[in-house]
Amino acid sequence: MTAILSVQNITKFYGSIRALNGVSFDVPKGSVFGILGPNGSGKTTLLGIVMDILKSTSGTFQLYGKTADADIRKNIGTLLETPNFYHYLSGEKNLRIAAEIKQKGHDQIEEVLKKVNLFQRKDSKFSTYSLGMKQRLAIASALLGNPEVLVFDEPTNGLDPVGIAEIRDLIRQLASEGKTIIMASHILDEVEKVCSHVAIIQKGDLKTVGTVAEVLSKNADVTNLIEIGADNLDQLLVVIKGFAGVTEAYVQDNHIKVTCNPDISAKDINRHCFDNGIILDRLKLKRKSLETTFLEITGKVSER
Repeated sequence: MTAILSVQNITKFYGSIRALNGVSFDVPKGSVFGILGPNGSGKTTLLGIVMDILKSTSGTFQLYGKTADADIRKNIGTLLETPNFYHYLSGEKNLRIAAEIKQKGHDQIEEVLKKVNLFQRKDSKFSTYSLGMKQRLAIASALLGNPEVLVFDEPTNGLDPVGIAEIRDLIRQLASEGKTIIMASHILDEVEKVCSHVAIIQKGDLKTVGTVAEVLSKNADVTNLIEIGADNLDQLLVVIKGFAGVTEAYVQDNHIKVTCNPDISAKDINRHCFDNGIILDRLKLKRKSLETTFLEITGKVSER
């Protein structure tokens, strides 16, 4: 798969402080690539280097397989800071100014406003917008010129649950149109729900990278966790503890949590219980979450 962005051994020092330490990864074309890490882990610094806002101490990167220059970066729409618009102007007028600065996208203003669901409020002053609307206007500005690649730094930062859901849906929509999206975030749920790939960074070190499924798989437990339930939990507990391959079973929250060997499936558990006269009313194989993996990798420590 073609790499839109290839980062090779990027290191960045601020004086004696090392913000990035030899970070390397590829961003496949058409992916939603999440750069995940605690606050202060180096995510924003990395995006700043890619967008030529900052200079790396050492290391290189390529965009579209070439050394990045101003012309190549014109194919990238960015949202790296808090949206900076004129509060006394309407959303539409702010976008006209953005299009003039970019020297492109003048004929796309209506289109991008509709895409981010702000067309009905295009004549309202920016100062009347909610935080979510302001963020969506910033994404509309990034879409001017129809860039193939979008780079977002913490796109849902500070938003309420409704605003987060709006941005999440918008990112999914843009990804479905074939755009490559690179986004930094410290919100685990956000990355797991919208990203196809993830790189986890802590204290400037790249801890793991791959598709979300690969990251979960290579950091997976060597056991299965299955939740079961029935009318008689005491009897069920005795029966399930007698099943070969079950390493642990205990009652919690009106059901039983079962830890067992990875070759034991939920179907095997159900058959064993049925053969021993128990009809299960709960049977759930628990998938390891990105949150669990992230906390295991980073040691649950904030960088600030």
